[in-house]
Amino acid sequence: MSADPHRQSTPESARYLGFDFGTCSIGIAVGNALTGTASPCGVIRAQQGRPDWDALDPLLAQWQPAGLVVGLPLHMDAGESEMSAAARRFSRRLAARYHLPAFMVDERLSSREASGRMDGKARIQSKAQNDAAAACLILETWLQECRD
Repeated sequence: MSADPHRQSTPESARYLGFDFGTCSIGIAVGNALTGTASPCGVIRAQQGRPDWDALDPLLAQWQPAGLVVGLPLHMDAGESEMSAAARRFSRRLAARYHLPAFMVDERLSSREASGRMDGKARIQSKAQNDAAAACLILETWLQECRD
């Protein structure tokens, strides 16, 4: 799942789905390589890290992405954790199920930044909204890295 070879051939008009993986919920965003921006698509439930595939299937059919981007939760020292392994497993399952390239991107502090980006209502925003906003940041980070 090395992103570098694929990033070089990323079509500018391609659409991608981004994921903020969690064991209970997974935030989802859609973005475009041309604009480098992403919008929240929502959240699907997960049980012990297993996504609700029945909820995810229609999103993939609707958006028909060229690839999938999953946030990789790392410790602040860039070390990996149990969640890192679970996110990598989720990424592999996505790639296999949908026959699409899946990329990982460092997501350190994405949830905190997503909460900070929300307007004055941040304290009353739901976790689901924060998860979807974090997925946007994850995807935008990856899209920016594609441009660099």
